[in-house]
Amino acid sequence: MKRILKIIIGLLAGLAAILAAAALAIIVLHSSADMEEPEFTPSPGVAECSDSLRVWKDNYLRFDRSGLMEMRISGSAFERGEAIGKLAPDLLKAQEKAFVDKLYELVPSEFYRRFLMYFIYIFNRDLGKNVPLEYRREIKAMSEYCSREYDAYGNPYERQMQYHSAHDIGHVMQDYMLVGCTSFAVWGDESEDGEIIAGRNFDFYMGEDFAGRNIVLVEKPDSGYAYVSVTWPGMTGVLSGMNEKGLTVSINASKLETPKMSATPVSILAKEILQYASDIEEAVCIARAAKTFVSESFLICSASDGRAAVIEKTPSEMAVYDPAANDPECCRVVCANHYQSDLFRDREENVANLRESDSGHRFRRVEELLDSLGKIGPESAALILRDRRGAGGKDIGMCNELSINQLLAMHSVIFRPSSREIWVSTYPWQCGEFIRFCLDDILDSPVPPYHRDSSEDIPEDAFLHSESFRNLLKFKRVSAGIRSAISSGTEIPEDSISAYIGLNPLYYNAYNLAGDYCLTRGDEDNACELWKKSLTFAMKLQERNLIEKKIVRYK
Repeated sequence: MKRILKIIIGLLAGLAAILAAAALAIIVLHSSADMEEPEFTPSPGVAECSDSLRVWKDNYLRFDRSGLMEMRISGSAFERGEAIGKLAPDLLKAQEKAFVDKLYELVPSEFYRRFLMYFIYIFNRDLGKNVPLEYRREIKAMSEYCSREYDAYGNPYERQMQYHSAHDIGHVMQDYMLVGCTSFAVWGDESEDGEIIAGRNFDFYMGEDFAGRNIVLVEKPDSGYAYVSVTWPGMTGVLSGMNEKGLTVSINASKLETPKMSATPVSILAKEILQYASDIEEAVCIARAAKTFVSESFLICSASDGRAAVIEKTPSEMAVYDPAANDPECCRVVCANHYQSDLFRDREENVANLRESDSGHRFRRVEELLDSLGKIGPESAALILRDRRGAGGKDIGMCNELSINQLLAMHSVIFRPSSREIWVSTYPWQCGEFIRFCLDDILDSPVPPYHRDSSEDIPEDAFLHSESFRNLLKFKRVSAGIRSAISSGTEIPEDSISAYIGLNPLYYNAYNLAGDYCLTRGDEDNACELWKKSLTFAMKLQERNLIEKKIVRYK
């Protein structure tokens, strides 16, 4: 007995030593993280403010009647960052609160939030070395006007640097599918005027509060080209944008290679391309010189080249998918969340991604619509971006990941690079008006800014006035209530579940979520029946496999 006790004590001591060593390693790695924070001293003074306009020197922030915000900033990196801070300190704080509140909702445990923070800091410990000094200076100056409320997670500069890699970290934490975007471009015979028309949905979702503050940000830097991007307060990286040379960039998450350590965030690389590239060749050179830590597709449209191409990057390799280079009659590119180049197309991971995810479904639906709509202009591009059906025009329910319009887009954008025009969606999602902006007009306008001509805006989707839309809003509210009931163990009236499914009866996840709720109430038989019912509707293979596993486990 004494011998057994000694063995147990020895094992426990060994385990304690291992845990202590691991904890020490984590502390050392965390403490050695260096964001290479620049030195900056804020300028005195505050912005001049009215109800719809804020002005700081030759920079301004205007609140558009549509709900969009338009910001123009200029100068050095420090000057641009400080202009954002001076013009929008309240927006920076509100946006960070919305982000953190969503994080608290997703990760309610303080212990796990701390663990996640340590993981991200360790993963991103060399992030400062991989963000160019110019952009670190811009982020530093802006961060001086951010909240100090969340300093337990790092100072404002450190947090803002981490937020710029949120898109990338989302790939790591959510198996690359936190962002499921769709984009396309047409030109020549497929465009109504022969010039490039491009569209994209940015389906990054961090809650409705986070999604409600889109900014059309125009930057006029002291080096490189001026450009416009669609973003949110605090995000200086580029997700969708166009420069004064008529070059556009939009990013689409892909799944191929697992990242091992942080490198340049893809939004920072997209920003560098917009600021310093005038054509596809220059964009390719900039992308080739950068190292990213997630797999990403960059749809590049170039007015000077008269076509579009896709830069496909992984942490270790890069390829360019340029169909028009080999086929002069090709006048379109479609980009979802899989790779198409000769280098990556037949890789096992890419083939599996196409088979199991929703990427191929959305890709085929865009192709179908391009084939059926004739020559594409801004209005028909909006029809594609707003399409809620599956391949073949099948009704697959609202919010389905297989559709182009999943009714959660952070923003939706249409570009006409030859005339430097951009149409930006308004809330809700891409269903509201698409508001037209002209980059040339914004750059040339004095302060106070010019008044837009709204005659070329694209009207809101008629869907907003339908019974289906009213059902959608109820469905989203009740879905949130059911998830809350599942996590808290509270009970919902039985007839409420039936009514909930009736709001969106062709959507598989209505039955799936209802089944999950029944399981928490101990009703395994009804849960399995609901899960079986969900399998009769359209969904990606990944989701189908998960539901089938639940049925096998609990039947």
